[in-house]
Amino acid sequence: MRAVETLRAAQYRSEVQLDEPSPPKRLATYTFALSAEVMVDADEPDPDPIATGRLVLLHEPGGHEAWHGDFRLVTYIRASLEPDIGSDPLLLAVAWTWLTDALAARSAPYTAASGTVTRVTSEGFGGMAGQPATADVEIRASWTPLEPDLQPHALAWGDGLTSAAGLLPLPAGVVAMPSLRPRQQRR
Repeated sequence: MRAVETLRAAQYRSEVQLDEPSPPKRLATYTFALSAEVMVDADEPDPDPIATGRLVLLHEPGGHEAWHGDFRLVTYIRASLEPDIGSDPLLLAVAWTWLTDALAARSAPYTAASGTVTRVTSEGFGGMAGQPATADVEIRASWTPLEPDLQPHALAWGDGLTSAAGLLPLPAGVVAMPSLRPRQQRR
């Protein structure tokens, strides 16, 4: 399918590590999925991703009334945040724009966007009182692409994922340089 080829053709930042997991089967007649982890210290032993995401392409020949088209892109993005950022009252609205602004910047035409942004904060108590507080943001969104070339949508998804991870956007044609900070010893 040409739509899948255009998704596979997208070239992401070096921090984004891609995989093609099994897609969900019951959502549409045809499905395809990409998953990604954003790694900033990938050469470290056992690095943890700073953000993860999944992009699912749904295709229903003949269209789907709720989608307003034949295709639907569905995403889930989760990123760790600094606790003070996680408590920011504007976080949810800003996180939504990470994706919508990326779609606009990549000139990826779409309609019928919908979704939710969730803030998840955790603080330890009792025997876990010494654990540092954590904060995460989760973005669940879907939209209907208006053109069969889905590469701009895939690139926008990657941009939204790296924005959620806290990486600065790169202008078109610019490649990120590897970190030059000294490695810290893991204990």
